[in-house]
Amino acid sequence: MTRVAPLGDFGRDDLDRAGGKGANLGELVRLGLPVPDGFVVTTAADGDMSEDLRREIAAAYAALGGGPVAVRSSATAEDLPGAAFAGQQDTFLNVTGEQDLIEAVRRCWASLFTERAVAYRARLGIPDAGLRIAVVVQAMVEAESAGVMFTADPVTGERGVIVVDASSGLGEAVVSGRVTPDHYVLDRTGRRTSFRPGRREVVIRGTAGGGTTETHDEPPGDRLPDRALRELAGYGVRVAAHFGRPMDLEWAYAGGRIHLVQARPMTALPPPPLGRLSPMRRRLATTLIEYLPVRPYPIDMSTWIPYGPAGMMGEVTAAYGIRGAFEGFLEEQDGIAYRIVPPAPRLGLRALGLPLLIGRKARRYDPTAWTRDPRFLDFLRRERDLAAVDLAALPWPELRAMPRRALDLVRPVGALRTDYLPGAFLAGARLLLAMKVYGVGEHFFALLGGTTRTSDANRALEVLATRLGEPDFAERFAEFLAEYGHRETVSPILVTPPTWSDAPETVMDLVKVLAGRPAEAPVDPLERLLTHPRLRKERRRRRIERLARAARAAMAFREDSHFYFTKPLPILRRTLVEIGRRLGLEPPEDVFHLRLEELEDVEDPAAAPYRERLRAVILVRAARREELRGVRMIDPRAVFPVPETGDALVAGTPAGGGRATGPVKVIRTPEEFGRLVAGDVLVCPYTNPSWTPLFQRAAAVVVDTGGPGSHAAIVAREYGLPAVMGTGEGTSILTDGLSVVVDGDTGRVAKAP
Repeated sequence: MTRVAPLGDFGRDDLDRAGGKGANLGELVRLGLPVPDGFVVTTAADGDMSEDLRREIAAAYAALGGGPVAVRSSATAEDLPGAAFAGQQDTFLNVTGEQDLIEAVRRCWASLFTERAVAYRARLGIPDAGLRIAVVVQAMVEAESAGVMFTADPVTGERGVIVVDASSGLGEAVVSGRVTPDHYVLDRTGRRTSFRPGRREVVIRGTAGGGTTETHDEPPGDRLPDRALRELAGYGVRVAAHFGRPMDLEWAYAGGRIHLVQARPMTALPPPPLGRLSPMRRRLATTLIEYLPVRPYPIDMSTWIPYGPAGMMGEVTAAYGIRGAFEGFLEEQDGIAYRIVPPAPRLGLRALGLPLLIGRKARRYDPTAWTRDPRFLDFLRRERDLAAVDLAALPWPELRAMPRRALDLVRPVGALRTDYLPGAFLAGARLLLAMKVYGVGEHFFALLGGTTRTSDANRALEVLATRLGEPDFAERFAEFLAEYGHRETVSPILVTPPTWSDAPETVMDLVKVLAGRPAEAPVDPLERLLTHPRLRKERRRRRIERLARAARAAMAFREDSHFYFTKPLPILRRTLVEIGRRLGLEPPEDVFHLRLEELEDVEDPAAAPYRERLRAVILVRAARREELRGVRMIDPRAVFPVPETGDALVAGTPAGGGRATGPVKVIRTPEEFGRLVAGDVLVCPYTNPSWTPLFQRAAAVVVDTGGPGSHAAIVAREYGLPAVMGTGEGTSILTDGLSVVVDGDTGRVAKAP
């Protein structure tokens, strides 16, 4: 097997031989781009510096002319989507002479196991087993200027620009971050749209005898000429088009020419800006950003997202002639959910008969009686039967079929929402119309709280908190989980986060928070409203009270149907984890990186070919997911435009009336529930029903996402809690311990005097 070969012999299919860096550079050579001549010491050398290998390297070096060279490590896992490995292995610049070259190759091999490289791979979940390293040797370019070029804006995600960072001397100063570079933003033709000069704190240059030298605080040199910028942009556009993704290139400028010395996919790149959203798309985005606070896994994308509540609502809206309301809202790249794209619903022909259809269903299906519907009772029976199955005892073919059985539970009950939602809608519409006629329409959302399965769970937690420390607490705790343990901790449309029963410690944290101080009885917003001056007349009061109670009972259908329809969630999750266990995955939850159809293709979970293929897929997707860990799937500013705050710290949508003062407590995940202290202002990125027990102790609630119709807002009003939703950046601006005033009537959060 060839151990030393010219760069041009390699391409993207030669990753195992040339490593990421060598394979990508070889691809550029094949494209005819200006890459310095060089060769690759392939992975076939395997760290064995035999005399034969020395002679091969010496011959290849002589063919380059024997001058100064750059020697770079090229591992088989680097420069892949999700694992750029930038700076993790060693590079040696301006190496001269055969002996120094041999020593540089040795040190590149050794750099595969430096402390930083091992730690980086561990963070990405990339095992050392099977990882190999090649070495790229290229003729040295004595650069007048050098730097990096991104074919998209690495900060905003804008794909229509080229970003170039440049400084005098070799590019190492720019790549290592030791210098403030000249910063150019170009359009796709290379025309400069903005420029920020650098400071040249450090300039690195090669020395005549080999190695490099540094000078400090050099005076500004010549900037890159416009011709060079146009040339760079042209190369960037070509490379990005060839690789089919935004790219990060290192370059050098010498003698009036551009040379490309490295190319890798851009990592941690934000999604491209969505542009201006229509009111309908923004409204849908408000819901999506609340329901997707974390990035879905591939198993989410192929199970609970298309077949769970989101898919069900897509079928419901389609039944009323509204197409595309809950479809295609997640864009994938490299097998990973990359960004949220709010859909643009459209009306079909069926929508022409929408008023008639709504009226007919509202007359036939009373939303206060939906739990007596035979379809619902059949759903409960089938769910109980499936929950009782012993997963560990199932033969593989039956276990493999279990996810579809769990998903099939949900599909028929979508018809229940289709049938009963019109009655709930009309009950709310009648109340809103009457309130507007009487001049109290602004209080509409405050009246929609009431007795729901969510409020039942919250009251049950209160009772449980009073039993903390008593002999029968464990028994009562188990009973609570049996009734409410299917509640999601993070999102109702994801299967991968644990439910309450999967993470009982989350429930215990809630119990401890609630045990800290007795709850004050909430004031019913309806009772407050009935004292409004505009409702002095007895007839008006009676009408509003009657309509409000009817609307509450009807609107409870929305909350309670959600409660029941998520009951298959823990069945599905536990089935998937058991499948991961049968496949020998460690941890079994690594199965979440796979798609359902990939699992259904496995005939024998113990067979090596299946396991090896799936583990390879998991490795790549896990690395890509880790790379995107800090990248938002959508810019909240596109969904929640920053309002004029004046002297407020943050502002959003008023969602619960009144004012409250207290210290901020930022709670980002359910694992942090136990940090809340009674009287804190709860500041969080999102909420769902499992968060609402915290409201019983919070002084006020401030949420990055959501609107006045969200679960959190409804429960906040139920407790008479000031609430501000959709701040977009509350968790970024407000900090623990800061004393603030939350005004739920104006949606403003200000520093307390």
